[in-house]
Amino acid sequence: MTALNRKAYFYLCVTTFFWGGNSVAGKLAIGHVSPMMLTTLRWLVALVIVLACMTPQIRRDWPTIKAHWLLLFLYGAAGFTLFNVLLYTAVAHTSIINVVIEQAGIPMLIFVMNFLLFRTPASPAQIVGFSVTLLGVLVTSAHGYLTALLELEFNFGDVLMLAACLVYAAYTVSLRWKPVMHWQSFIAAPALGALVSSLPLLWWEVSTGRAIVPDTTGWMIVLYAGIFPSLLSQVLWVRGVELIGPNRAGLFINAIPVFGILLSILLVGESFQPFHFLAMGLVLSGIAIAEWGRPKKV
Repeated sequence: MTALNRKAYFYLCVTTFFWGGNSVAGKLAIGHVSPMMLTTLRWLVALVIVLACMTPQIRRDWPTIKAHWLLLFLYGAAGFTLFNVLLYTAVAHTSIINVVIEQAGIPMLIFVMNFLLFRTPASPAQIVGFSVTLLGVLVTSAHGYLTALLELEFNFGDVLMLAACLVYAAYTVSLRWKPVMHWQSFIAAPALGALVSSLPLLWWEVSTGRAIVPDTTGWMIVLYAGIFPSLLSQVLWVRGVELIGPNRAGLFINAIPVFGILLSILLVGESFQPFHFLAMGLVLSGIAIAEWGRPKKV
């Protein structure tokens, strides 16, 4: 069990590091490649790598892929495309620090969905931990002024990011229904779904004159997003969820603020505000409480 936990923790920490970098990449992409263009190209890059390296395994699993094609397509359309479209659009309207801290709301959403749909048990300490995490997300969304919540004064980017969190939580919970197949095939099929589902969005962006063809910097961002957050992170995330379950794996999303904030300060030069410190403290305290008090059989 200990070895299994260590392996899962490693997979999930690497995953959240790349995802923290994904938020920074979305901010750096502004002016170099448009959001829908970035989303489409990143999955094109990922799919090319998948087909170049994983075709033999895909052929072996083809009957399973064919039997479950709709579910696999939806995994790609929601968990891969829609989440990233919302994220890349959100960073154009709010800070990276806000975006990465708001992603800490995903574990709480996973917990709520699992409880409502499957009655997955939770201890009182977990409920307290998730509540503290939610408070941290609200502090960030309200830019440190909780009274703003009463007036519904959300930044548009914050609203988009919270919607993205809801989408990814639903994707994670739904992984319990994924068909039994090799991880290479499981990543390949949703990657194709992500690419296909992104094409109408790219067409809309081009038709409205908002598309930006990537320049040199844009292509570097596309390659990073296509290899690390798109491909490697999804492989490691799915494996981590398999090893310790969605509730516990989801808690590791709280590492995204740590990596994202450090990267945004180092690479983008964003300033760290006092309410960010408060919010990050609440988020990390919540995860510590929830993990400490988790039901031992979950």
